[in-house]
Order: sequence, then C-alpha cells, then structure tokens
Amino acid sequence: MDHNEFFPPHDGVSLRELAAHLGVELLDERAGDELVRSVSPVARARKGDICYILSRKSRADLETCEASAILCDPSLKSIIPDHIPVLATKKPHTAFAEAGALLHPIALRPSPVTSQSGISPAAFVDPTARLEPGVEIEPMAVIGARVEIGSGTRIAAGAVIGADVKIGRDCTIASGASVLSALIGNNVIIHNGARIGQDGFGYAPGPKGMLKIVQVGRVIIQDHVEIGANTTIDRGTMDDTVIGEGTKIDNQVQVGHNVRIGRNCGIVSGVGIAGSTRIGNGVMIGGASGVNGHISIGDGVQIAAMSGVVADIPAGQTYGGIPARPIKDFLRDMAEIMSRSDDRAKRRGDKKNDG
Repeated sequence: MDHNEFFPPHDGVSLRELAAHLGVELLDERAGDELVRSVSPVARARKGDICYILSRKSRADLETCEASAILCDPSLKSIIPDHIPVLATKKPHTAFAEAGALLHPIALRPSPVTSQSGISPAAFVDPTARLEPGVEIEPMAVIGARVEIGSGTRIAAGAVIGADVKIGRDCTIASGASVLSALIGNNVIIHNGARIGQDGFGYAPGPKGMLKIVQVGRVIIQDHVEIGANTTIDRGTMDDTVIGEGTKIDNQVQVGHNVRIGRNCGIVSGVGIAGSTRIGNGVMIGGASGVNGHISIGDGVQIAAMSGVVADIPAGQTYGGIPARPIKDFLRDMAEIMSRSDDRAKRRGDKKNDG
C-alpha cells in the first residue's frame, strides 16, 4: 500500500534506535543506520518499511519483500533473504505493535476532525461543566450540566456528553458518540457512534402490555479501555454495568445492563452479552457469539466465534459451538456431522450411477 495523507510515514528511525526502543536484537550491526518510516505486510514491503513473520508459512511472501527490516523469532532467521536486516525477538507480534505505535502514533486513536485546538466556539459547553486545562472540544459537541473532564481529553465533533458524566484524563470520545450516566477512567478510547449509558432492556408484563422497568444504574469504564464504533453498553438497572481495566471491545458489540466484564478481556465484533452476566479477567470472546444472561464465565476462558453460551464456563476453559461446550467435544461433534454428510452425499451419488 502506498503512503497516504491520512497516515503519513515517519521522518525515520534508525534500526539501531528501533532495536533499543523495542528491546530486540539487530542481528547485523552494519545495518544500524538503515531508516524505517512505516509498517507494511510482508509481500508488499518496500525500502523504509518494517514487517514481521510468525512462522515459515510466510516463506512465499518473502520472495517479493524488500523491507528495510523484518521482526521474527530467531529460529526463522534462516528463511529471511540476506538483503533484509533481521530484528530478532521471541515476541515479534508484540514488537511489531510497538513499532507501529512509534512510527504512526496518530493512528492509535481517532484523529481530530478539524484543525482547531482548545474549545471550539461551535461547541456547546454547559456553564456548570468543569474542564481541566488541555481539554479539547470540537465543533457541534455538547457537554452537559455538571460534567467533569480531565486534561488531555478530546471530545470530537458531534459527540454528546450527558449531565453529571465524569471523564478522566487523556481520553478520546470520537465523533457522534454519546456518553450518558457514566464514569470514565483515564486513557479510554470510545470510537465513532458508540452509545454508552442508555437504559437497558427491562420490562414486566402488565394488564395492557409490557411495563418499562426503570434503569437507574450507571456504566463504569475503567482505565485503558477501548470501545469500538457503534458498540452499545447499557447502564445498570439498579446496580452498575462495569468494563474492567485494559479490556478491548470491537465494533458493534452489545453489552446488556448489569454486565460486569473483568480486566484485559477481548470481545470481537457482533458479540451480544445479555444482562447481569459476570465475565472474568483475560476472557476472549470470538465474533458473532451470543452470551446468555445471569451466567458466569471464569478467568482466562476462550470462546470460539459464532458460539452460543447458555451456561456457566469454568476458568481456563476453551468452548465453542451452539450450545457452547468444551472445544474438543465441539470439534468431535463437527467431525461426526461432516462424516455423516459425506456418507449421505456418497449414497446419493451411488444411486444416480445405479440408475
């Protein structure tokens, strides 16, 4: 991919400096003055780019690689072409992420929409709101009564921050997002169009139909959380909905009222989590999965994509399927289903040949 105006290349970092920054080993010190400016996939990498590989499966991509450096495990050094300097590390994926953050810092969070700094005269800020120095408010954003916002935080164009919301320092609330009935920690990123703190889905049967149950809880988002575009997180009914420190939530995820998600979890797009579920620390949930309400998922659980979780899962387990079950059971069941399908297809073919 050619460089573009959205994410221009870095002025240049020498491989010697980059190796020191990443804590990796530059295997050929003679390449120490080589400059890297951007990141690239292996097959399309050109001079000035850095890329990475995780296994020998990338050998074919190396045939067209002209990168200025490649990150890889020391055991893969032998497959790297001689003209490409090697940065050796046991954790190339992590090192590549750190290199990308150094070379393209503006791509780490939503970029400003306008070139203005400070508080735009086209924004509405309630006179009772309290903003620390260094807060940026872009045009058409609305800051409600008694809101508190910490220094270094940017509220982007068209975002709405409801009354009494508190937002910590160095946060980014992107364009079109709304944050209501919420307490937000430090260094939180909320992407475009996310909806935080609207009421949850709670009704009781009545003589004339469904009666709305009031939702008077909050959403509490701890430090270093990232929430994707168009994701919705409902406030609690009478307790709080909580997103734990360091958790990353993808686009278009639904988190129901009273859900509590632990620290350092990863939740991929299309996941729906029903109300009052408890999710432990370090849990990974694959895309398009559904999680039943009022259940508990233990620490370190991994849930395969497109699973349906209907009951508690003990800590440390890997589950998949509908209903979700231990991954070995799921894979065995799938193998049996595929085998039976193949047998039926073969019998149909035999009948046609007999005819």
